[in-house]
Amino acid sequence: MFAPDGPGRFLPRQLGRGPWDPRAMHGGAPAALIAGVFEGLEADSGLPIARLSYDFVRPIPIAPLQLSTRVVRAGRRVIELAAELHADDQVVCSARALRVAAASPLRPEESAAADDPPLIGPEHGRPHAFTLDDSQATGFAAAMEMRWIEGELGPGPSALWMRLRPELLAGTPTTPLARLAATADFGNGVAAPVTWGGFLFVNADLTIYLHRPPRGEWIGMRSQTHVDPGGAALAESRLYDESGPVGRSLQSLVLERRES
Repeated sequence: MFAPDGPGRFLPRQLGRGPWDPRAMHGGAPAALIAGVFEGLEADSGLPIARLSYDFVRPIPIAPLQLSTRVVRAGRRVIELAAELHADDQVVCSARALRVAAASPLRPEESAAADDPPLIGPEHGRPHAFTLDDSQATGFAAAMEMRWIEGELGPGPSALWMRLRPELLAGTPTTPLARLAATADFGNGVAAPVTWGGFLFVNADLTIYLHRPPRGEWIGMRSQTHVDPGGAALAESRLYDESGPVGRSLQSLVLERRES
């Protein structure tokens, strides 16, 4: 998906292309890249990453990108990280991460938490090519192996498993957290709020909450989208790995009717 090109500098490949503009990346590609970089910051603290948040300030071009990072807050129980992704002199994405101390073990009677409904494994899903129309999948959608579990592509709740096929960063193993960030940005497409042909519904942000670190290559999501008659929309996904639920993701959507 990316080739390193010096300290903090990355060259995107065409596999990262998104569905809305052939010159721009799918949000999942830079989200995964930034998640992988965040994993290396303050890693010695032993505090797991509990939240990732991204603001997609403008379309992220398939062009050289520069990533800068910093530690905003360094505490014993909470560490806050920040990143900015630049194309030329413009910020195209800003991101934050929270490392939070793991909870102390609880006895069953001390917790009222309930697990999400289980998601059957990817081996039970049907292969699916993710496209906006009947053409062959391209760009980032083609880079993801998909196994559909519930529902159909289009308006309405759906669930599926995804696995990123290529390396995210040339010469570097792709971590489960990066795989999860790449998958989470598909929520608005998995449970489209409106028909593909009539509207654009680009997500302006992505926020991921984790109650434990993900494991393995396959990431599952059960997604639905809430739409207000006035046009505001929110995509919500429950996230899984093959061991069970791991967290949630949210996306704010910009709805726009396509020009005829």
